[in-house]
Amino acid sequence: MKKVIMFSYSITAYLLAFVSIVFWILSIGNLIPEVSIDGPPKVPFGIALLTNTGLVLLFGLQHSIMARKPFKDFFTRYFPKPIERSTFVLFSSLLLFVLLYGWQPMGGTIWTVPKFSIAYYSIYVLFFIGWFILFLSTFLISHFDMFGVRQTFLELQKKPYEPLGFKIGSLYKYVRHPLYFGMLLAVWATTNMTVTHLVFAVGVTIYVIFGATLEERDLVKEFGRQYQEYQKRKPMLIPFTKRRIKN
Repeated sequence: MKKVIMFSYSITAYLLAFVSIVFWILSIGNLIPEVSIDGPPKVPFGIALLTNTGLVLLFGLQHSIMARKPFKDFFTRYFPKPIERSTFVLFSSLLLFVLLYGWQPMGGTIWTVPKFSIAYYSIYVLFFIGWFILFLSTFLISHFDMFGVRQTFLELQKKPYEPLGFKIGSLYKYVRHPLYFGMLLAVWATTNMTVTHLVFAVGVTIYVIFGATLEERDLVKEFGRQYQEYQKRKPMLIPFTKRRIKN
């Protein structure tokens, strides 16, 4: 019964993550005005900026803390190990909702692309390509492991969990973190760059750089020289930006 509950818990966290990502797409893509992060300002600019900065910090700190080994070790002292990843996914999803729902419009327009123009459709193509790369990247490693379902499913089957090995394939041949690259492409590709959206995009970019740096430290500890050689050959976030190493 305990294993069934853990598996149900991971499925719930997974579904919540899916809904939160869809909400994210709708919120920053101006696809549904009612849930868009843009709109007329509701509070003074300074308060809006402080609020939005605090939301990004809250989201980033949760990711940075809960994804590190010390927290994982602490968590598994008191809770079953198979649900550790699902718990991370659950809190990440809830805080993503908080981030998007609590985001304060700040007014101001930096650029607007005319509707139905070639540029307008081109930017939306880039927007959806970004999300496609993000989702594809999760499957290139192990989608269900990343979202915590594989761990509880193996426990349900009474099979031991084996960590994923290091492998380089597909998008990972061009950039070390294609998931983050897709995320950055999605948040910056907008037909209506307002101050609100700019602050959001900058906040996500800072989070990605900081998070990827911490993640790389963990990967070096786990895979050692193998990952260090990979770092030398491939760029971290933007494909085709790494200079070739001369032999």
